Amino acid sequence: MRYRWRTSSVAVVLLIATTAGAPATGWSKGDRFIQGTKQESGVARGIVKAVSQAVLYTQIQGRVNQVPYKEGQRFVKGATLVQLECDKYQAELAAAAAEYDGKNKTLQNNKELAKLKAVSTLDLEVSEADTKKAEAARRIAEINVRGCNLAAPFAGRIVDVMVHEHENVFPNDKLLSVLDDTSLEIELVLPSMALTWLKRQAHFTFIVDETGRGYSARIKEIGAAVDAASQTVKVTGVFDTLPKDVLSGMSGSAQFVEQP
Repeated sequence: MRYRWRTSSVAVVLLIATTAGAPATGWSKGDRFIQGTKQESGVARGIVKAVSQAVLYTQIQGRVNQVPYKEGQRFVKGATLVQLECDKYQAELAAAAAEYDGKNKTLQNNKELAKLKAVSTLDLEVSEADTKKAEAARRIAEINVRGCNLAAPFAGRIVDVMVHEHENVFPNDKLLSVLDDTSLEIELVLPSMALTWLKRQAHFTFIVDETGRGYSARIKEIGAAVDAASQTVKVTGVFDTLPKDVLSGMSGSAQFVEQP
């Protein structure tokens, strides 16, 4: 007899033993034969997720000059993923740098005059404040120029491209969705009573629906808290060897063998 217990994100399948006299409550238990030894096991649904994934936004307004990478393509860390037209911001940076140079020269001159007591303390302090203000404006202009090129925060692949060349974008517009497929995790939600035997580094087999194959995996982290309403706990697993045919977003069944 099969019962399906669902959480908000992942369905956890509970297999309740139908043998006469067997308890009908608690963590899903069923008899399995592994290498000729009868052991109790638990089965739970899970989903594969990339450890590093992000949606990248623009910080400035501008016209898109280049989007070098398309969906599915790989990139290295630091690669330019989107390039915006930057003439305006480079000109603003040049103006801000010139303003700072002028204010700084005035400050240095007033410092020399102050040694000769040829300038008032107020004039010296005002020139110092003007220099700091000009320096801040220059730094803002430098940040805007850096925003013209969206660099990859890590090596990975393009999931989705939300902009096209020659389009105008504004601050906080979505540009790209990216992920690092060289490091995948398995997200599971288990009944809290599994904590009586589940430990970090415990091994399990994860059978992926899309490939139909089973992959050796182990528990990486166990959630810090139990959800009181559903009596579940989040568990994160990792593959012992990263499968080449498994992609982020694939789902499957995690088969556990309880430890004695």
